[in-house]
Amino acid sequence: MDETAIKIDNLTFFYNADEESGEAPEDVLAGVSLTIEAGSFVAVLGHNGSGKSTLARHLNALLLPKGGSVCVFGMDTRDEELTLEIRRRVGMVFQNPDNQIVSNVVEEDVAFAPENLGVPSEEIRKRVDEALKMVGMYEFRDHAPHLLSGGQKQRVAIAGVLAMRPKCVVFDEPTAMLDPQGRRDVMDIIEKLRREYGSTVILITHHMDEAARADRVVVMSDGRIVMDGAPRQIFSRVEELEELGLAVPGTVRLMWELRKKGMDVPLTALTADECAERLAEHFADR
Repeated sequence: MDETAIKIDNLTFFYNADEESGEAPEDVLAGVSLTIEAGSFVAVLGHNGSGKSTLARHLNALLLPKGGSVCVFGMDTRDEELTLEIRRRVGMVFQNPDNQIVSNVVEEDVAFAPENLGVPSEEIRKRVDEALKMVGMYEFRDHAPHLLSGGQKQRVAIAGVLAMRPKCVVFDEPTAMLDPQGRRDVMDIIEKLRREYGSTVILITHHMDEAARADRVVVMSDGRIVMDGAPRQIFSRVEELEELGLAVPGTVRLMWELRKKGMDVPLTALTADECAERLAEHFADR
């Protein structure tokens, strides 16, 4: 039987309104229900203000529900006695790595979280070395983080989370500030996380090519889930996504434009190789 990593039931959340304004607070999340199985890779998409980052912050009790519930590996995030254990299980990687880096030396920064969790010194040394090797930053362990590139800083921030040995990692737009090579590096780390550790990965992103690599895509709009399914299923709904202010991967866009010109090609090709194969099949049949 598959283990449930995250179970969200009718989650509602709003930020308290300014008392001077006298306005009632608006729901940022309005009845969200979602179950995520352990070991899966789920991408969450949505326009700015859709609620996706607010949802992410509920997954390790940075925010608590105003209504409904969030359970992490069977633990209710509203139970304050479980907060530390929840954060052991679910690590967060944010958009700006500068907000997560706290030390002047790379390896000290990676050791910071496990030290706060009370992990023994010998185990911390092992975890720090392993995490830095996993993200390709072991050779930089004695460097000052502020001298690193944006992509290198993000890898250090990810190593700091991995050193906690979480069962689930939530990436909240981790590539938004990175160049294409930095984005590829982060996505390679996510693939490695799943392959070598069987980790549950939740990726908040606005890059459609990143979401296409997930097992499942969840689309949010105005605080609600409006689509949920496999990438091929979701991205074939081009017009609906456009109505939500979202794009599709370039391969799907190409097939969509060709279909509008009368070519009978599928919208389920997500990679360049698949796209080339489908086009070759189309012309071979003519």
